[in-house]
Amino acid sequence: MRIKSTEINLLTPSKKLPLYNKRILVTAPRNYAYRLSEQIIKKGGLPVLMPTIETCYLSNYTQLDTALSQIKEFDWIIFTSRNGITAFFHRMNDLDIPVSVLENCQLCALGKDSESLLSFSGKVDLIPRESGPRGIVAELSKLGRIHEKKVLIPAPEVVSLPEPNVIPNLITDLENLGIEVTRVPSYVTQGLDKNMYSIELNLIRQGNINVIAFSSTAEIESFLRMVNCPSDYEDCAIACFGPYTAANAQNLGVNVSIVSEDYSSFEGFAEAIAKFFAV
Repeated sequence: MRIKSTEINLLTPSKKLPLYNKRILVTAPRNYAYRLSEQIIKKGGLPVLMPTIETCYLSNYTQLDTALSQIKEFDWIIFTSRNGITAFFHRMNDLDIPVSVLENCQLCALGKDSESLLSFSGKVDLIPRESGPRGIVAELSKLGRIHEKKVLIPAPEVVSLPEPNVIPNLITDLENLGIEVTRVPSYVTQGLDKNMYSIELNLIRQGNINVIAFSSTAEIESFLRMVNCPSDYEDCAIACFGPYTAANAQNLGVNVSIVSEDYSSFEGFAEAIAKFFAV
């Protein structure tokens, strides 16, 4: 019998792994950072954690609670992040709302987020082939009578940062299909204070970081507020988790060297970084 194990890579000598001796700065919030860091470590890299944003629970649940009280009116719930899934179902639990109220509602999640949705709800009705907003719109556009449907999108409330265009653009594209869209805040995304990162920012300026890995536009927005000018990070290759983040990075004046083609999981992101150094 052949034994397969994800742990086998951890027994491989570091020098034989593609990211050996490469320091990868991880700017994702801590609940994502550990998952990305694990994939970097498996490829021999040295993750340096510097979350530029954090995600946390809402202080005011009025809008979400109203939506939950009317949940049977929605045909679809579209989750655009794992955080949205977690916060949504935690609030249902706090209000003692049974998962069974969702039985007539279709649920959509992106990529590996579907695993989280399945664990909370026991079902996933749609996982778009393309793991992003365009994939959601493309799949829904194929459905009959979609213009008659009502969609709920649990989204982040962005604090102290400009809101990235991802959710607003998704809503516009869905409304162009004739869908009635309701967006509700389900958790908070906010920037962090740069003063807590004097050591990490010095590593960047000194050229001791090989790659800065961004998994969202909000991380980039916050990072740019922490540095003095582009020359601070000119010696670092910039990696983005998929084309949406990469496009927004370019719009913000950040030159991107690495874009993951598989942006359904952090494994694909780490693979894209590894391929960059293999060339």
